[in-house]
Amino acid sequence: MPKIHPTAIVDPSAEIEEGVEIGPYAVIGPQVYIGRGTRIGAHVVIEKNVRLGRNNLVNHHAILGADPQHLSYKGEKTWVEIGDENVIREFVTIHRGTALDQGLTRIGNRCLLMAYVHIAHDCFLGNEIIMANGATLGGHVRVGDRVVFGGLSAVHQFCRIGAYAFVSGMSGVDKDVPPFVKVFGIPAKIQGVNLVGLRRAGFEKEAIRRISQALGIFLDGPGRISEVIEELRDAFPGDPHVEEFVRFLENPSRQGIMRRKPFEGEEAF
Repeated sequence: MPKIHPTAIVDPSAEIEEGVEIGPYAVIGPQVYIGRGTRIGAHVVIEKNVRLGRNNLVNHHAILGADPQHLSYKGEKTWVEIGDENVIREFVTIHRGTALDQGLTRIGNRCLLMAYVHIAHDCFLGNEIIMANGATLGGHVRVGDRVVFGGLSAVHQFCRIGAYAFVSGMSGVDKDVPPFVKVFGIPAKIQGVNLVGLRRAGFEKEAIRRISQALGIFLDGPGRISEVIEELRDAFPGDPHVEEFVRFLENPSRQGIMRRKPFEGEEAF
């Protein structure tokens, strides 16, 4: 049976699986599902319409499933879905989606969201993402697998962040960040390939070399993205990582794709 502290408040419509632990003064609202083995800390508020998978840790004072901070929101029934084995630390806030999008904010598996992280309405996050303290995502942001956000970084609404990218601390991202790169600055600029992240993920040297070459073509090649895509496919036929890079370029958000890089000797700020 779940272990529910006597001071916790649990709505009768909430579904609580075996092995769940709910701490003191937590509030579990209506239409909430909490999967087996998940632990809910003291003073956590899971407001409503939230599905939590298995073996998650939600630390003290986090707030999940609050109304979206959007002027168009008129009380529509929207949701938050969170996968398995995530760590959600103190004071994290994750808001439900809006009817302007799919009505859903979604987080994958095995993510680490450190203290004071904010994930706005309609964001979709992949797996094994790390967001350091105070990192913030605006609404409708899409984040690929294994992305790392440094502390106090911020991403403009509607941007996309490609898989294995690294956003340095205190950076301000206002355009789509391609996969495999590291960015830094206000506004953020591409600093090169995310070598540390790729090595940690087990990428072979040859794969990293080809990704680096592809990034060089993207940054220094033809002016039009369509021409860059054609050149990349000609230069690296069948390469799965370059193809992932190309697919990202083919589907920009309304913000456009980041192609800036620092000039020689230029400061990032």
